[in-house]
Amino acid sequence: DYAKAEADASKAIEADGRDMKALFRRSQALQKLGRLDQAISDLQRCVSLEPKNKAFQEALRALGSSMHEKTMSCTDSKVEQMFQILLDPEEKDADKKQKAAQNLIVLAREEAGAEKIFQSDGVRLLTRLLDTAKADLMLAALRTLVGLCSGHRSRTMAILAELGAPRLSAVLGVEHEQVSLAACNLLHVMFDSLKEGLQKDFRGKEDAVVLDSSKDLKLLIKDLLELLPLEGASAHGRDNALNLLIKVVPRKSPKETNNSMSLWVIDQGLKKILEVGSTVCGAPGSLPVTENTRMSASVLLSKLYEDLKCDAERENFHHLCEDYVRSWFEGRELAGKLRAIQTVSCLLQGPSDAGNRVLELEGIMDSVLSLCASVCEAHQLVAVEALIHAADKAKRASFITANGVSLLKEIYKHSERDSIRIRALVGLCKLGSAGGTDFSMKQFAEGSTMKLAKQCRKWLCNEAIDAGTRRWAVEGLAYLTFDADVKEEFVEDKAAMQAMFQLAKVSDRSVLYAVASTLVNCTNSYDHEEPDPQMLELAKYAKQHIPEQHPKDKPDFVKRRVRKLLTAGVVSALACMVKSENPALTNSCRELISRVFLALVAEAEDRGGVVAQGGGKALIPLSLEGTEVGQTKAAQALAKITITSNPEMAFPGERIYEVVRPLVSLLHLQRTGLENFEGLMALTNLAGISERLRQKILKEKAVPMIEGYMFEEHELIRLAATECMCNMAMSKEVQELFLAEGSDRLKLMVLYSGEEDEKLRRAASGTLAMLTVLHPPICKRIPQVVSAQGGGSPACPPPRALGARCRTHAGLRQSRFRALAVPQHAKTGKHCVVSEPSGQHAHPSALQGLFFVLLHINTVLQLTPESWFLITCF
Repeated sequence: DYAKAEADASKAIEADGRDMKALFRRSQALQKLGRLDQAISDLQRCVSLEPKNKAFQEALRALGSSMHEKTMSCTDSKVEQMFQILLDPEEKDADKKQKAAQNLIVLAREEAGAEKIFQSDGVRLLTRLLDTAKADLMLAALRTLVGLCSGHRSRTMAILAELGAPRLSAVLGVEHEQVSLAACNLLHVMFDSLKEGLQKDFRGKEDAVVLDSSKDLKLLIKDLLELLPLEGASAHGRDNALNLLIKVVPRKSPKETNNSMSLWVIDQGLKKILEVGSTVCGAPGSLPVTENTRMSASVLLSKLYEDLKCDAERENFHHLCEDYVRSWFEGRELAGKLRAIQTVSCLLQGPSDAGNRVLELEGIMDSVLSLCASVCEAHQLVAVEALIHAADKAKRASFITANGVSLLKEIYKHSERDSIRIRALVGLCKLGSAGGTDFSMKQFAEGSTMKLAKQCRKWLCNEAIDAGTRRWAVEGLAYLTFDADVKEEFVEDKAAMQAMFQLAKVSDRSVLYAVASTLVNCTNSYDHEEPDPQMLELAKYAKQHIPEQHPKDKPDFVKRRVRKLLTAGVVSALACMVKSENPALTNSCRELISRVFLALVAEAEDRGGVVAQGGGKALIPLSLEGTEVGQTKAAQALAKITITSNPEMAFPGERIYEVVRPLVSLLHLQRTGLENFEGLMALTNLAGISERLRQKILKEKAVPMIEGYMFEEHELIRLAATECMCNMAMSKEVQELFLAEGSDRLKLMVLYSGEEDEKLRRAASGTLAMLTVLHPPICKRIPQVVSAQGGGSPACPPPRALGARCRTHAGLRQSRFRALAVPQHAKTGKHCVVSEPSGQHAHPSALQGLFFVLLHINTVLQLTPESWFLITCF
């Protein structure tokens, strides 16, 4: 009777929990009763009590194997049962089918479950689900396949061989938007698995099985390229294919040397991409596209062009683009010329160098100007857009100002369609802002830009107009806000600001760059260097043009504009823009958003509001991705927040550890002195929070850079580095550095403890106090350092040569420092103040630090009166 045996053994165990005989017998009884998990628990207890008992070890191994087989058998039956429910045409219970599909997806997310599905002929059954053409079953199959392919290269290759790339691209092109998106996700996971290989512990085993996946990668990319010009493909499927190519084809970093995939795509598919970009909406035989399709094509072309490494590769790109445009323009009817002009627009929005080259082809510009006057609205729309994009270059803007302004004015005044009028207005806005921020360069008559801006704001606030048309109003403001008068009027119009922010949150994300540009202009967050006075005098003498700043672009006006933007809710809009995974969020767009954030946190009192509205969270991805300038601006904004806010509240949970890397990047030598200073200040705050954060700072290799800045000639940078080292000294690894053979770190701290700067003395003596408390062997080294130094006034070490970067920064100002606690004496618990022998009065905190250093040294070494005299004289 196994139940009685289990009960008797339990009573014995209650009397003596270490009764191994009772534990072993109960495990045997539980095994017979089918309660394997409890049986294993008893056996594990036996092994822990008597680790060398082979009988216990064998029994535990056998029971574990038995339990695994039972689990696998149970899993097999469950997988089979789930597929039967999903594939049974007679099954009418929708809830039952939905539950079976969800269970299958969850099972595939675990490695053991995924392998069991794969081994149980699951791929063939999932293919049958895909072939049903029922959206819910197709979604279940695609999401299960994602689990099977994630991080497993050999399984991915087997699934790809079973399904076939054409089948997957066909599913990507279906009309059902969710199914297309799920197929896009599956393909992305496949690409990652094929490119990166297996990411788990059994990488070696997989690498032995799978040797090369480059053919499979090219096969998938080839089918994606074939999908782009396919008339039967849905608009959403085409967008997903473009987005997928943007993510997987170009190199992730310029440090990667191999750009063969981009070269292969240019050779095999550039014309297919241009075919999508040249689509004229509403024309006979045009491809189905969404409002984002052409922008996605432009982004892909730009990414491919940026991935090229030499002039020969770029020249090949230009030739292919020119050949495609000529094939539509030369000897073709009006429809062909429209396709050619649309291609030019697509290139101008993407790789502008290629677009400008194509625009210079004979007859292109003349056709654009002539079609602007066309009576056909569709033709006029294409031509006006091309003219707007062509006006970006100053040289071409001058040509258009002379030849096209009157034409654009006519269109703006007399066209009956708002969609065309607003585009003509944007063209006028671009031409009117050709002088940029130079107050002395006005393209139009006084007051004209204000009238244009007023009309843009009016269209922007008109919700009766579709979002695709209203975004052109933001494009116009992005150019007109170079004028400070326009900026002032815009920030006073709260309805216009909120309409723009709302537009940035809708599905048409092609407006992101225009919104970011407008905000950069309003906050004056573009780079601006003060000209050298001597160069100004030379320019005046040579009668050269000297740019003038608008009176309303002075700091007081900028601060007021920033406050009004914050009140209108700019931070939540920017946070929403950063979350977008749309291709329109390019690296250039990220940089603009980073610039705006840096302007928003310039004043300490505004930083809490920025964090509360999600600004801190949005800045982290901006500081890790994008252009180098954009990452630096975002990192500096993070530093400002970390300096004046409680980091644990500003970046809760695990987010605080993500902040360390961007802050360490501010310590690189190519950064400005202000960026170095703020990075050190922020790291000081983080280093004082926890050992885990100090370990993260060590892992990012920041300590050598912090030590380097302790020799900086600028006193504030030197002070910030010393304070940062004081907090880092709580870490054992840093303490060991001060004892390293041949190291002068300890001597430097002793020297700085006698410097004239009170704050530097306090930081250095606090470091010594911390070191002597936490690492007593250092106490033995300090008298040696003092003896070697001898008497006299300690001198500051020579400044480290940093070239042009070493300069006095006018903008470098005192900021709030994190308080450095001086440890209390273990016995008295009091802070004592002593006077220096020289009669010089030091800051009490510095003296307290030095006093406790002496106490700790005396505790460890039991110093003689002569040694005390030597140290105190020093």
